[in-house]
Amino acid sequence: MLGLTATPERMDGRSIYEICDYNVPYEISLREAINKGILVPFHYYGIYDDTDYSKLHVVSGKYDEKELNETYIGNVHRHDLIYKNYRKYGSTRALGFCCSRAHAEEMAKEFNARGVKAVAVYSNSDGEFSEDREIAIEKLKKGEIEIIFSVDMFNEGVDIVDLDMVMFLRPTESPIVFLQQLGRGLRKANGKRYLNVLDFIGNYEKSGRVRFFLKDSISSKSVITSQRTEDLPDDCQIDFDLRLIDLFEEMDKKQMKLSELIYSEFLRVKEDLNHRPSRLELFTYMSDEVYQLLLGRSKENIFKDYLEFLHKHNELTLEEEKFYGGIGKEFIKHLENEQMTKVYKMPVLKAFYNDGKVLMEVHEDQLLASWKKFFNTGSNWRDLDPKKTYADYLKITDSAHLKKIFTMPVHFLVNSGKGFFIEVDKGIGLCNELYEIKDNPILAEQMKDVIEYKTMDYYSRRLNLEISN
Repeated sequence: MLGLTATPERMDGRSIYEICDYNVPYEISLREAINKGILVPFHYYGIYDDTDYSKLHVVSGKYDEKELNETYIGNVHRHDLIYKNYRKYGSTRALGFCCSRAHAEEMAKEFNARGVKAVAVYSNSDGEFSEDREIAIEKLKKGEIEIIFSVDMFNEGVDIVDLDMVMFLRPTESPIVFLQQLGRGLRKANGKRYLNVLDFIGNYEKSGRVRFFLKDSISSKSVITSQRTEDLPDDCQIDFDLRLIDLFEEMDKKQMKLSELIYSEFLRVKEDLNHRPSRLELFTYMSDEVYQLLLGRSKENIFKDYLEFLHKHNELTLEEEKFYGGIGKEFIKHLENEQMTKVYKMPVLKAFYNDGKVLMEVHEDQLLASWKKFFNTGSNWRDLDPKKTYADYLKITDSAHLKKIFTMPVHFLVNSGKGFFIEVDKGIGLCNELYEIKDNPILAEQMKDVIEYKTMDYYSRRLNLEISN
């Protein structure tokens, strides 16, 4: 199966990587796509917005929608700021992202009052200025309207090639959403030279993060603060109002502790997914900026003891709390901290996991079956010996596979300390103390999650290394 997507990091809780067994044969960055002429350049303008967010409450990593509505709706000063910059940079077909249905309606009303034909698009639309999505897109293409104000219906899966402007009219708190909204206007069209991006930035909690959102997508710099063209894709521009540079410095001084930042990111992902994220889900959807920070601080790395993190924040169920209080928690922590310079341990652990029916011992036939199933998947065979071809891989005998299994992953698991893995005749086993929990579904669930996260993390690191080389 070949999977093609422009949005591998999604907000609907589905892992595209998992569907394709974490094999990424080709990936092109936004920077490369613009440089190769596949997408148009963008001119990004960070516009200073003096709206005061300091009294607003953050709930599960996001600002309270009701309070945002009260801040935006009826705010003539902000309406004038947005309209003035819309006129300044010019547009015939624009898309504005709002915080709510009421906000989208308000913006459409205000722009119509100023002589700009605008509609609001959102689910179950029933407002005075609302329009069905497909009808609104068709009207925009024909020039019957000039701007669509939307909430989330245009984040992904919709392309309007003639768009020449996107406006961010709410706090952008997720790098995934930021890139999806930016990407709505980057498609090429006749006569379209670039996309204008107007980002209205105030003193909201994560305002400075936009520099990292831009860095992650288009630059090798550690952070973007100016329009230095050598750091950007061809013909792109980034221009922050000078007052924003001062604001970013002020917000950086107030930066929360790393532990608070990690928990805030956890809450954001949990809110987006509508359930407590697994390790794999948190890895997939959390900001790369935060992930890299926690990797550099071993004591703050929640992936080294995720159950402890969940326990600390009262995220465990009663049954999980019982599991946490016993040897199962220590075993899972041991798996989380297993070294992964190579991927060889994963098929051995998968053999123990046994599709959810955890085994106390695995022997040659089970180890070999799991090993071959793992390395026969996608391009995993390359990890056995990158110098060999696929034809060479197919010639490897079962005895050669078994020799590698026992001299490498089995040997290192048995000698990894804690005594959780033990030698058995022609195989490897789990210590007797784990027997009482081997049928506990929480053990199987936690093992599966650790294996999937560590596999994904390994292949992500491998892919990044290949790209950098």
